[in-house]
Amino acid sequence: MIAFLRKLLPFLAVATLCAVLYDAWIFYGRWHARREGARQEKEAESDRARKEIDMMGGSGLRILSFYASPGAIKLGEHANLCYGVNGAQSVRIDPLRETLHPAMSYCLQVSPATDTSYTLIAEDGKGHSVKQTFALRVTR
Repeated sequence: MIAFLRKLLPFLAVATLCAVLYDAWIFYGRWHARREGARQEKEAESDRARKEIDMMGGSGLRILSFYASPGAIKLGEHANLCYGVNGAQSVRIDPLRETLHPAMSYCLQVSPATDTSYTLIAEDGKGHSVKQTFALRVTR
């Protein structure tokens, strides 16, 4: 009986080695697939973030919007003066003297007595600035 086991032992060792190598191959394949899936997900998330930044105006200094709602008012009424900037460190609107902050979308109330031309000035802290002007009509 022992002689039979000694003859069988090399075959069992080879079969066991083949089973271990097969299991290792399966585990490595699953690990690699998960790793590749995670890499692709990170890449897709990075692409989505890049597209979102581009939709919002990119990373450079830009005025996204500057308008009043309504565009014309009667004397004594109020209008919402709205702006949106991207990449700005400071924002001001002439002739207003309020301290304003950079925002993607922000509105403030104005009530001028006559037709008024407002100028939005956004600066990025590196010496760059952009301007846009809007005229609000006041009817009597």
